[in-house]
Amino acid sequence: MIIDQIMKKVLFILFVAFQSAYAQKEAAAFKSKQLSNPGLLSNELKSTFLNSDFSSLFITTENKYVYGFIGDTYERIRVKIISVSKSRSSPNTYEVYGKSMVKTNVDQFHGTLKITNIRKLKVLSNELDEKLKGNRLKGRFVILGDYFFSEPRDEKHSGTFKGAFKTNFYLDKNGKHHYDDVEIHSDSYTNNQFAGVWASYDGKILQRCNWGDYRIPNSGDLDVGAGDFSPAGWDNNLKQDKWWR
Repeated sequence: MIIDQIMKKVLFILFVAFQSAYAQKEAAAFKSKQLSNPGLLSNELKSTFLNSDFSSLFITTENKYVYGFIGDTYERIRVKIISVSKSRSSPNTYEVYGKSMVKTNVDQFHGTLKITNIRKLKVLSNELDEKLKGNRLKGRFVILGDYFFSEPRDEKHSGTFKGAFKTNFYLDKNGKHHYDDVEIHSDSYTNNQFAGVWASYDGKILQRCNWGDYRIPNSGDLDVGAGDFSPAGWDNNLKQDKWWR
């Protein structure tokens, strides 16, 4: 009996370590790819925006345009970030509340977004003429960070989300920041990209779980669309009512 309990504890510790390593691998690769983008300036600007509140950026997009998958078979997951507030004690941390749904199972989650990097794009846009650039934009920027969301332990099929995220914003001529929708009509447009894993509390399930606005990061063969997101194997009823209420 004692040996069995010890073995269970050892296996749990190993699973937690594996979960962390797995999440770090997916998230680190995602973040590294963004930071190595030749279209970004190398200057770190996180301290420059320390007093800015980016909460609204994460809840701008209608949920019908937020797509996600979980697992190697790309099962559909819906993720809705309902509220975001900037931490009073840690200016680069944001407290999050939201819900997720897989099939008919809906779970709420609480957690944090922690900004690790802010970089500026070298080029404002290839699609804007000079007049619009001068009147509307002072600069376009990329936020990178880490997220950790936890679902209630007493719910069925509950666990944690962990990984890295990328969010784009721009500054207008008055220095106010906005959700970056400058190239929203381009085929490759995305924003609020999340890449990481979901792990069950009982230690039995560990799955890749990615989502984002308009497109999903690292979605492989799932997205067969050209102009718009089009998932292979999903039902066509993508734009559903407010399921999180």
